[in-house]
Amino acid sequence: MKKTVLILLLSIFFLQAQAQTENTNQKGAEIAKKIAEAHGINQWDGVEELHYSFNIATDTLLGQRKWIWKPKNDSITLIKDTSEKIHYSRKAMDSVIQKIDRGFINDKFWLLLPFNLVWDTGVKFVYKEKALAPISKKSMQQLTITYNAESGGYTPGDAYDLFFEDDFILKEWIFRKENATAPSMTTTCEDYDSYKGIKIAKMHRIADSNRKVYFSDILIR
Repeated sequence: MKKTVLILLLSIFFLQAQAQTENTNQKGAEIAKKIAEAHGINQWDGVEELHYSFNIATDTLLGQRKWIWKPKNDSITLIKDTSEKIHYSRKAMDSVIQKIDRGFINDKFWLLLPFNLVWDTGVKFVYKEKALAPISKKSMQQLTITYNAESGGYTPGDAYDLFFEDDFILKEWIFRKENATAPSMTTTCEDYDSYKGIKIAKMHRIADSNRKVYFSDILIR
């Protein structure tokens, strides 16, 4: 009898925990949609081509990758210099192209992080109504996203803490490699500009360093 009662109590506890997790994830998904909409995802269907340069710099430029993405057929062009271009389709990639594609996915994530919140699969959400933003030390809202093994990306298990105010525009974020407790990198989202109704943060300053990631040559057709 005691064993039956214990099993029943454990079952109830498990179901309650599962329901709480599902409710938390659902609320987080709703917030993620609001963030994406605030950055203009409803305008994305009209995009034929996206051109941009991903830049890493300190006082000088350390590295740059130039991309052209045609999202309707998921074709990519990497422009290495004026005379060399690499074209590929994400629908048909070999091991050599996958190495290039890792760079594209990384750079696109930085550029369109708010949209990836609703595009990506295998994501868990946790929402906090009040949290301390890591750089400005302001009280903001926080959405944590964690990629699981089914996400299909190149780095499953990574986590991101996103900070924003009532306008749902991202202000700061933390990257935690493999969902570690300590931040792997903390950065700002600033210098926003609008391209056919799509808001893009052109500058990301990395905390506790003189490094920055910024975007140039942005063109949406």
